[in-house]
Amino acid sequence: MRSRLSAARRRAARIKTAHVRADCALLAAVLVVLAGAIPALAYNHYTDESSAPATVPLDVVVTESPVEQALAALGTEQQCLAEAMYYEARGEGADGQKAIAEVILQRTHDVNYPKTICGVVHEGAKRHTGCQFSYTCDGSMTRPKNAVAWRRVRQLAGNIMQGAVRLGYLTGRATNFHAVDVEPVWADTLVRTAQIGNHIFYRRGPTGGS
Repeated sequence: MRSRLSAARRRAARIKTAHVRADCALLAAVLVVLAGAIPALAYNHYTDESSAPATVPLDVVVTESPVEQALAALGTEQQCLAEAMYYEARGEGADGQKAIAEVILQRTHDVNYPKTICGVVHEGAKRHTGCQFSYTCDGSMTRPKNAVAWRRVRQLAGNIMQGAVRLGYLTGRATNFHAVDVEPVWADTLVRTAQIGNHIFYRRGPTGGS
């Protein structure tokens, strides 16, 4: 009886030892797999383009190309020209509007005025001496435009800027104008060149002028 019990205990001990060895082998295999996988996962986290987080340097500034900048500047100039033509002569027909455009463009070639269309039409808008074009500081630009008239003026301004509509000498190279119902103090110091619609146009004489 005692010998049978001893034999059973020895068999149980051998089975337990075998299980422990199997568990150790399995654990070792798992550790080997993990040892190879963890570095790979860490490497892929930084090198795999599909999983790497996108990073954008904070000091990078996206700029437009010179062509895009030129087109944007041209669009701004066209907008300023169209606004001047609209607010100053929207009821004067195409000739009246082109006359306003002539004055503005003539000023851009005159040393006494800014060199850009927007510079010309907005000159003085932020100074106490007053605006060169009254619509830029009397609140007109805050009011809604007539959609039909604005569309026509914008198209005409665009055609002028693109050269599809060529300006002639409607105003006789005028750099100044005023409505017929006002008498500005500077009118007597300049040479009158034309009257187109509701506006009278002037340029400086041989001796200069204001």
